[in-house]
Amino acid sequence: MKKNVGNIDKIVRIVIAIVAFYFAYTTMVSPWNYILYAVGGIMVVTSLFGCCPLFSIFGVNTCKIKEQ
Repeated sequence: MKKNVGNIDKIVRIVIAIVAFYFAYTTMVSPWNYILYAVGGIMVVTSLFGCCPLFSIFGVNTCKIKEQ
């Protein structure tokens, strides 16, 4: 998979994931908790692998690695 997530984008995704996990954990049990856990999980996975499928579909690239 081609990397298309830059360093700043990774940091933003991790922060969003932490916030989503926090709100999912501290609120009362509701269907929104599962959605917040899913959002947090997706953000963590995409930041760890450096590839976002939605970025690939729309042609967005925030990674500054030069192509050879």
